[in-house]
Amino acid sequence: MATPQQSAPPAIRTLGELRKSEYRYRTVKEELRENLLKRLSAREAVFPGIIGYDRTVVPQVQRALLALHDFILLGLRGQAKTRLIRSLTGLLDPHIPIVDGIEVADDPLAPVFGMTKRLIAEKGDSTPIRWLAAAERFQEKLATPDVSIADLIGDIDPVKVMSRRIELSDEAAIHYGIIPRSNRSIFAINELPDLQPRIQVGLLNILEENDIQIRGFPVRIPLDLLMVFTANPEDYTNRGSIITPLKDRIDAQILTHYPRSVEDALAITAQEAWVPPLNGKRVVIPDYMREIVEIVAFEARESEYVDQNSGVSQRLSISFFETLHGAVERRMVVQGANREIARMCDLYNCAPAMTGKMELVFKGEQEGVVNVAYRLIGQAVGKAFDRRFLPMGRRAKPKINPEPYKEIINWFEQGNHLDLSDDLPFVDYLRRLRNVEGLEALARKHLCPPDDLHLAAGMEFALEGLVQHFLISKKYDAETVRYVDTVSEMMRQL
Repeated sequence: MATPQQSAPPAIRTLGELRKSEYRYRTVKEELRENLLKRLSAREAVFPGIIGYDRTVVPQVQRALLALHDFILLGLRGQAKTRLIRSLTGLLDPHIPIVDGIEVADDPLAPVFGMTKRLIAEKGDSTPIRWLAAAERFQEKLATPDVSIADLIGDIDPVKVMSRRIELSDEAAIHYGIIPRSNRSIFAINELPDLQPRIQVGLLNILEENDIQIRGFPVRIPLDLLMVFTANPEDYTNRGSIITPLKDRIDAQILTHYPRSVEDALAITAQEAWVPPLNGKRVVIPDYMREIVEIVAFEARESEYVDQNSGVSQRLSISFFETLHGAVERRMVVQGANREIARMCDLYNCAPAMTGKMELVFKGEQEGVVNVAYRLIGQAVGKAFDRRFLPMGRRAKPKINPEPYKEIINWFEQGNHLDLSDDLPFVDYLRRLRNVEGLEALARKHLCPPDDLHLAAGMEFALEGLVQHFLISKKYDAETVRYVDTVSEMMRQL
């Protein structure tokens, strides 16, 4: 099905031709309502690309549109609020007519601006019209403390007053702001609490009575708009709040949320992450690695070290995955290979993709942001290990049964150790892992690797899982990771 932006506008070019056509005027809200009902009846996707909201946020937005309501999306950062409101344009008509030669969009059959009415009175049926595409009918403004009433609503233009010799109270003396210029459109204000309270007051009559007042001169213009807003929860931000009268005039408050399942998070990252073309080469990222990337964000949203009032954006997972892909690609190019797979050490090298996307509490600051990132990655590895290696994918007790891993543990208890690094050539990487007794059999049993590439990565995954369950230990230095038995290593140092 063609999107509204892809279809060509009608050939009608004058008001007379428009009156003879089948076009009928509808308000923006009526237009959205009728088109939404058609989509629902045809069982078509209403907001394609919005994942994880099918049973929560999307139905609430649909109810608000059917009720002709302005609404606000309230949620933490990185919850697809802006993406959702931008997708509303998909419910608009492909094109609508407006009077040509007027600085603001105005419907030819139901004009509201004085300048439009004067032009129609002068030219009649020969009044020129042009067609406005759906993509042009969305305007948004990021609320910042420096936004003024003039920016949003308008101000007296002294140049117009002097050059045209008109009265200050004349509508023609006004230079309109972004809201009047968004007539016949959807207008969005992002991060509404950042708007100063005195500026928020200026929105009250627009939402309720359509009255605007500029420099003390009342101008009644019944604007045709759908007003939508986004905000972080008031209690969670120190930057500002939404004044009570404004909240009362916003018809619907809809709460957004982060993905509630790993599967939804995986789908979002697959949709949003950028992966470069590799010209015949291939970067392999196993399914359990992709799960770990998503579980890291879930762990961060529950961590005692991370400020939960600030939230952990889904962009963390997207950046993490892109960085992981880049780490594997770098090794592949440096070693001159045509195919390379993600390793456990690559995960920890992706910590810089996390550190800027988490606000830490005092306890986390004391721990250090990098250490917190490593801890979260380790916890995610442990969860992914449980899903793959344990019966029913979970632990029945605080500690797992070490018996299935006894051969591997014994190998380390005998004083053996395993050194790995991210730049180790694959042949050496696989050979060193195969030296660990029982490790290959464990990986083959639970992961069923199709080739040596997946086998090697799976064996390191199994080792890392045992580390997270404290059955073996791991030490870092500047270049390598060393897997050891804790007691044996202490004795060796003594």
